[in-house]
Amino acid sequence: MKWMMRAATGALVLTLAACSQSPTGRSQLTLFSEEQLEEMGAQSFTQYEQELPVVGGQVGEYVQCVATAITGELNAGETWEVKVFKDGSANAFALPGGHIGVNTGLLDVATNQDQLAAVIGHEVAHVLASHANERVSTQAATQTGLSVLQAAAGLNSAGGQQLMGLLGMGAKYGIILPFSRQHESEADTLGLNLMAQAGFDPRASIELWQNMSAGSQGQPPVWLSTHPSHGQRINGLQAHMDEAMALYEQARAAGSGPSCQAPG
Repeated sequence: MKWMMRAATGALVLTLAACSQSPTGRSQLTLFSEEQLEEMGAQSFTQYEQELPVVGGQVGEYVQCVATAITGELNAGETWEVKVFKDGSANAFALPGGHIGVNTGLLDVATNQDQLAAVIGHEVAHVLASHANERVSTQAATQTGLSVLQAAAGLNSAGGQQLMGLLGMGAKYGIILPFSRQHESEADTLGLNLMAQAGFDPRASIELWQNMSAGSQGQPPVWLSTHPSHGQRINGLQAHMDEAMALYEQARAAGSGPSCQAPG
């Protein structure tokens, strides 16, 4: 049993060998092409539009203003589709192919343009760092590795099925969820710099997560969560604040200072 567990772990590690690097230099597994990811992003955004009402007017203009300032720091000429959805959850997302969605519930937590920029910068950073590709690649490779192991070891008995269940749990909590937490922390750092380069005050990111913490109903243990705890996020942001503040001061000195008016 022990050798089988070691072999399974080794197989999963080898399956997840990296073939690219993130903007921070971290190794990544990215099995899918940009075209495939963009198609996935477009399909997901269309589905979201079909399920939730789109909000326009002053709310839409405000979110568009913040998002445009953020995405303006990226490739020149690239256009991002930005929409606000009527949903009470404090959530936002960005998808490959240039799609940004913001739920109305987020505007109750992100109370000014700088706090909203912290969220949008974070979500856009996920796209820049190819986290969606890495996520689906990791899940695909993990599932393939377990299937190959089961066939090779002949684990079709009741005991074998139980072992496969344990291996599946190990893959979930040992590989997939930590990758998710790593993505979140990386997006926090990249997004912090992105919002600062656009002229938004990066210190607002701390205020945002303090608001999130005050409004939360409790969190699962970190090892069972796909996200770092609020306290961990705040500590991570504070650790990179000096660099972000330098970028912010450079942007302000160069005349970058968005003035997005929140709806009254």
